Amino acid sequence: MLAGVSAEEIEEARLAQNKNGAGFFELLLRKRAIVENDLLKILSAHFGLLLLNELPVENMDMEFTQKVSIQYLKKYKMVPLITSSQALIVVNDPTNFQAVDDLRNLLQRPDAQVVLAPQDAIAAAINMAFDMSRSSAKDYFEEMKEASADELISEIDETADLLDEVNDAPIIKLVNLLVSGAIKDRASDIHVEPYSGNLKIRYRIDGVLYDIMSMPRRVQSPLVSRIKIMAKLNIAEKRLPQDGRIEIKIADRLIDIRVSIIPTAFGERVVMRLLDKSANILRLSDLGMHDERITLLNRLIKSPYGIILVTGPTGSGKTTTLYAALSTINRPEINIITIEDPIEYQIDGVGQIQVNPKIDLTFAAGLRSIVRQDPDVILIGEIRDRETAEIAIQSSLTGHLVFSTLHTNDAASAVTRLIDMGIEPFLVTSSVIAIIAQRLVRVLCPHCKEVYVPDNESLNNLGLDKSVLKNNVFYRKKGCNLCMQTGFHGRTAIFEIMTVDDEIRKLVLKTSDANQINELAVKHGMITLQQDGIQKVLAGITTTEEVLRVTRTLNRIEDIEDIIIET
Repeated sequence: MLAGVSAEEIEEARLAQNKNGAGFFELLLRKRAIVENDLLKILSAHFGLLLLNELPVENMDMEFTQKVSIQYLKKYKMVPLITSSQALIVVNDPTNFQAVDDLRNLLQRPDAQVVLAPQDAIAAAINMAFDMSRSSAKDYFEEMKEASADELISEIDETADLLDEVNDAPIIKLVNLLVSGAIKDRASDIHVEPYSGNLKIRYRIDGVLYDIMSMPRRVQSPLVSRIKIMAKLNIAEKRLPQDGRIEIKIADRLIDIRVSIIPTAFGERVVMRLLDKSANILRLSDLGMHDERITLLNRLIKSPYGIILVTGPTGSGKTTTLYAALSTINRPEINIITIEDPIEYQIDGVGQIQVNPKIDLTFAAGLRSIVRQDPDVILIGEIRDRETAEIAIQSSLTGHLVFSTLHTNDAASAVTRLIDMGIEPFLVTSSVIAIIAQRLVRVLCPHCKEVYVPDNESLNNLGLDKSVLKNNVFYRKKGCNLCMQTGFHGRTAIFEIMTVDDEIRKLVLKTSDANQINELAVKHGMITLQQDGIQKVLAGITTTEEVLRVTRTLNRIEDIEDIIIET
């Protein structure tokens, strides 16, 4: 029945199914024994069920959210799709007969037909239904009264699902709605910013901040106090910066929230960074690299020793790239140890150490202990000082492959930065084998992007002439409901990979001028950040403005209404 799946993989999935209770087909997908689309086509033909790749949720009846819990639907990966003209139960695994019958009984719709759909489509429909059946933070605030001190200090069950908490104190519910709304809108950060006359809430979505709502200043103190309680911080201390952490669960996703609080002239300012711990670690092929650069990077990360550096500003995806590299080379015969601040994702088979300056567990101190743990590969979250850089270089020179990050503008500047730290040029050339610079650009929404002809100024800014218009199509953003009228949905990376060859080593021994190093690297075939961005523009993935926004400073980034949207 399952063409292309070996007998060993089937038997392994059956054994795992008996141990942990997960569905047989789900285990095959987790082990990547078969692609989900292929599996669904086989199941559709075998059971005679209709397969829907996209669900018609426009006229979906949300009444089922009052009868069925979100956990139940998420567990069995199914959702009722009931409209005026049809009653369907959409499933991912049609062998869960009992769950389907139970859902029919709960809804009192024994006539509901079963259809198949991908997991992502079902999860999106479930989340949309439960989100739409609840008030938003903005709607809820209209009826919220300031919470009392007793309400603020009331405890909540940290393992509870935020979507199930409907009877909490007003401030608790407001915070929960802010977090669940941020996750629904794919936000990476929540900003709580006090000003002289109001309290502003902003979400960072795809790297850009958007205004979400504005509230009176009187809400600021109880709101910040609630966040402090959740992050186990001192609610009485309002004069010093504080950092904390919150772990929550929303639907079936575990979210790690890093909280930073600083005092300002108008009160405490809060930034909460959201990290989805249940998200899968990306592979190199998922990062947005072209095939030839994936081949080059695959060769570099399998080197027996040396340093590979990833550079870029905060939030440019450096850690994601390093995790993708580690997951590629992670095998039982290789000992991989990391020291990070913070540990963003847990990787099976990798020893991960969390930096803790309070007990003097710094990058340098942890690195000294790591080299005594017989590692083959070492990942250092960031090279911040000379001591860490020296130990990293010593480790690479004694037979270890070392991955780390630096904050520089491009690949060539990483060499200058290391020498500026006090590292001798001959040590840099002896240890560093490659430097990867990267940035994140927003991806055009596939549902609303439109074709246009760029003007001469836009082409000149990218170093292109009008002849490129003959064989290429340019797209620009438009905006629709699916992308919150921004014109973009998601982000991808642009890269430049500088391999340190013999000629570059000779040049570094003579000078640390980043411009000269960059010119030589380009002469040897390095594709720069902007050139990689141009390739993605010509492929219809992003826009000329996006590439220029992240690769060089502009006087005008974009129209103000695109940066700040009142929602």
